[in-house]
Amino acid sequence: MNPKWQVEFFRGVALDFWRLAMSPEQTCSEVDFLQRVLQASASPHLLDVPCGNGRHSIELARRGHRVTGVDLSEEFIEEARNTGAGLPAQWVCGDMLDLPWRCEFDGAFCFGNSFGYLDSDGARRFLKAVAGTLKPGSRFLVDTGMSAESILPGLLQKRWHKTGDIYVLSENQYHPREGRLDIQYTFIRGGQTETRPTSSYVLTVNEICRMHVEAGLEPVELLSSIGGDPYQLGSPRLIVVSEKR
Repeated sequence: MNPKWQVEFFRGVALDFWRLAMSPEQTCSEVDFLQRVLQASASPHLLDVPCGNGRHSIELARRGHRVTGVDLSEEFIEEARNTGAGLPAQWVCGDMLDLPWRCEFDGAFCFGNSFGYLDSDGARRFLKAVAGTLKPGSRFLVDTGMSAESILPGLLQKRWHKTGDIYVLSENQYHPREGRLDIQYTFIRGGQTETRPTSSYVLTVNEICRMHVEAGLEPVELLSSIGGDPYQLGSPRLIVVSEKR
């Protein structure tokens, strides 16, 4: 697997599928959750990494927060710049492991499955990089569906999805020795078919929490939904809320 597969994956039909899958109502509910959990009262400066097309950051900016979004996809960053024009938002096209800011942000979040794209070394680098950008006492939220306790109990070899006019077949192959899940996505739209590979890494919840602590981020909550449900074995989603020591 090409370690830079994300550059080729996040363009065209894959981004169209993501746009269709995320409704404005869902975005608003998730931003309500972010404001509550990050304790983002007043007008803090928040870091969204990776930010995708900025759907969370744009809504946060509309609510009066200053935001900085970082993403590897030039297509998504350009969309964020256009959609968020005139709002207190900055958009940076770059790698989530390369965060140059120091003690600048009042909170940060990593929504979606991007954390799972990182192997153990990459996850440690990312958490350390995020911790370096935060002011002491600030909160960080990471959202992932790739914890071992979430993904492995119900892993299927194949799954079909449909959003709008796009059909997607995902085919899973898990490699226990490497702790790696390779997923091949086949997108079908208007008679056209495109197949793109991805690779994610599966870590236990304990490993993820220990990596946070090593980076100077103390986990304070483990949740399974934006409704605040506690995480448990088999929860399809893990949300780790931590504070910078």
